[in-house]
Amino acid sequence: MLTDGQKQPSASGGTQALLRLITWMSPAFPIGAFSYSAGLEQAVADGSVADAASLQDWLSGAIAEGAVWNDAVLLAESYRAAEDVQRLHAVASLAEAMTGSRERQMETMLQGEAFVAAASAWPTVGGDMPLRMAYPVAVGAIAGAHATGAEPAIAAYLHATASNQVSVAIRCGVLGQRAGVAVLAALEGEIAATAARAAASSLDDLGSAGLLADIAGIRHETLPSRLFRS
Repeated sequence: MLTDGQKQPSASGGTQALLRLITWMSPAFPIGAFSYSAGLEQAVADGSVADAASLQDWLSGAIAEGAVWNDAVLLAESYRAAEDVQRLHAVASLAEAMTGSRERQMETMLQGEAFVAAASAWPTVGGDMPLRMAYPVAVGAIAGAHATGAEPAIAAYLHATASNQVSVAIRCGVLGQRAGVAVLAALEGEIAATAARAAASSLDDLGSAGLLADIAGIRHETLPSRLFRS
């Protein structure tokens, strides 16, 4: 973070903002996303996700009305709260309290902390910004500080989440790379619509109907043989 009196130009939309979002949401960004499956590995083991069609259904539900939807709402709120330290601390506490299992908490908190640390390459005003934030809150706060636009930031986050889940499914042997790309192509409309809806949301819109995904996330820690940490 910058010290008082220093200033970093904000992205303020356009190409610069796009480049920052691409970098922040890239698989190469050092937050360790590749090591987490958000319960998908358990779903594969259970047979709930066994091919491209069932993977698409799983991801569509998570994005539109599951834990990923809640992430989008929290990201939107933290984007708006980027310059309001008290409000940002409140949404950070809420996001951590909403984690439904030990692994889910580990996944989102460790990625959030790593995101804040890595994003310090783009200094922002706001020395009182909490360092301990769930991943979507960290993304929203940093994106808000750089004025990237809320809806593009949410869309980038949703796409990165879906991409990581497709990568998990590929590594679990559910489908190949071309089929994985086809799943991402099919989810474009869902991602765009959810990003628009979340950008206009408030905390009153929090709520998940992704019970199977939540249960899979809870059960994953007892899976005998695991590739992923969650």
